[in-house]
Amino acid sequence: MTLSLVHDQGTGFTVRAGDVDLLHCVYAPDSPQLESPKPYLHPLRTRAGHVVSAFRPWDHVWHKGIAWSLPVVGDENFWGGPTYVHGQSYVQLPNDGAQRHVGIRELSDADGVVTFAHDLDWISQAGVRMFTEQRTLTARVLADDAWALTFETAMTNVTDDAVAIGSPTTKGRDNAGYGGLFWRGPRAFTGGTLVTADGTGTGADVRGQRHEWMGFEGRHDEVDATSLVVMVDAADNPHHPPQWFARSEEFAALNPAPFFSEEVVVGAGETVRFRYGIAIADADRARAAELATALRALIGAGVSA
Repeated sequence: MTLSLVHDQGTGFTVRAGDVDLLHCVYAPDSPQLESPKPYLHPLRTRAGHVVSAFRPWDHVWHKGIAWSLPVVGDENFWGGPTYVHGQSYVQLPNDGAQRHVGIRELSDADGVVTFAHDLDWISQAGVRMFTEQRTLTARVLADDAWALTFETAMTNVTDDAVAIGSPTTKGRDNAGYGGLFWRGPRAFTGGTLVTADGTGTGADVRGQRHEWMGFEGRHDEVDATSLVVMVDAADNPHHPPQWFARSEEFAALNPAPFFSEEVVVGAGETVRFRYGIAIADADRARAAELATALRALIGAGVSA
């Protein structure tokens, strides 16, 4: 299946397979500062056209489909909303930074693969540039009922000091180590099933566990259908295999969280790199391991030039 690409100049693009829009990427969002403006992917659809992402849910308006979101970057918050302060819980501080699109390096569709690469600046709410970033996304069809997204980032500390990237757990909140590549599922997926190589469970069962990959099986309202989202962490990512921040109770979420209980410290002038694969399928949990294997092959040696 050949993918097609529609570019909304200056704001985003859409990837299509036949008559289904598989993903819409907004690379220059107009989000409020409180929501830590950042590029995001929404809506995400299966090949059958079923939506598997949520946008600005009322409980956490800074959740946006799939996004690279970091709640603890030194003293800054690039997640959105309030910041966890030990002993005070969550406090709204003037520290909601923004990931600002700078320019496109590549936007192409060739040999069945759509590639988008761009540069970003990470700017604190006070206006300090903390990181520059090079980010690459690809999309391709895996099977009649599945497609794959890959995500790569290289973040360079452009300050004069080391910057520690962490989570609410590294700041003292137990088992709340979210941060990194975060997927928020549709409301109908609440109560769905988390899938790992060791079996299945709820978010409460698997949250904080270490796994190379994890999947989420959810059911849709209105249509009699089940969808599966699988995420794989590259073997050379920091703190691999990651602890996972996963939820099925309250809402659906998957997040391989490299900063869950241990910070990643990026020295002045240093670059930190991460790589992930995501599969989206019209399937149930029985396909999870197979899709994880396909993703591992894609991201094993990197997918960008």
